[in-house]
Amino acid sequence: MVMQTEARVGMSSGHGVVGNKASSSHLLTPYQRSHIESASQLLAGGLAGAFSKTCTAPLSRLTILFQVQGMHSDAAALRKPSILHEASRILNEEGLKAFWKGNLVTIAHRLPYSSVNFYSYEHYKKFMYMVTGMENHKASISSNLFVHFVAGGLAGITAASATYPLDLVRTRLAAQTKVIYYTGIWHTLRTISTDEGIFGLYKGLGTTLVGVGPSIAISFSVYESLRSFWRSNRPHDSEIMVSLTCGSLSGIASSTATFPLDLVRRRKQLEGVGGRAVVYKTGLLGTLKSIVQREGVKGLYRGILPEYYKVVPGVGICFMTYETLKLYFKDLSSKL
Repeated sequence: MVMQTEARVGMSSGHGVVGNKASSSHLLTPYQRSHIESASQLLAGGLAGAFSKTCTAPLSRLTILFQVQGMHSDAAALRKPSILHEASRILNEEGLKAFWKGNLVTIAHRLPYSSVNFYSYEHYKKFMYMVTGMENHKASISSNLFVHFVAGGLAGITAASATYPLDLVRTRLAAQTKVIYYTGIWHTLRTISTDEGIFGLYKGLGTTLVGVGPSIAISFSVYESLRSFWRSNRPHDSEIMVSLTCGSLSGIASSTATFPLDLVRRRKQLEGVGGRAVVYKTGLLGTLKSIVQREGVKGLYRGILPEYYKVVPGVGICFMTYETLKLYFKDLSSKL
């Protein structure tokens, strides 16, 4: 449609029908343009999330495997996590493709999750500026930080709630090693519903929402603050380099702050797999206490190293791709 429109504009310009961008802008009503802008934001966010997750899938799987090591193992028998050792084991026992085990469901989850996340963030941010009266005034750094933090937290909670069953499926597929209990997305959804009931698809949601709100809030607020500071001091630097660097730093900040909550979330998601006994029978605080007692404080950060290796390129790629696609779609829509 875009190519046809551009061709039509080019062909008609010699006859004075649609001579330039100014006259072509009347082809769409404000209502239509608003819908195109919303669709562009959703598409840019979804593609950015899916692309980022695919690039970092091997490190993501290693993180999950380390996070769940202490669930059914004796604390004394737990070896020191070694990325190289675990990667070699996966390669030798499961093959190269195993590094992307569960990546299909990751993409199926990340497309709607990132779309809803980025889209709702933009709208929550606009709403926050409007209700606080900062929409048409130059706000202070602290005020902007507050808006970005709250909007990011609300966006994360919205996106996680809307797509949670797919996140659960992805964790269970990625955590499988020698024993294959689930064979695919639909089989996993059906099996969980049959074995654990429909509410089994939302196992660990409470912990997820407690963690994802602050995580996304920190990620967005750090990213926006760093990006704004960078652009004000070095306005001519490459947009791609700015987004990649600020996105990576924001990912490190959010992962460090919320990693124990993410670890509890993963373990809660794996409760009762294949009829296994429930390990953690208490809430969030009780589970955190149990992990510290069994594995020490270091147990709360089991898998943090591959998480860092993943999050630096992952979040950077995600923000960079989102900003690039957003500008690209904006340019396309202006030609309609």
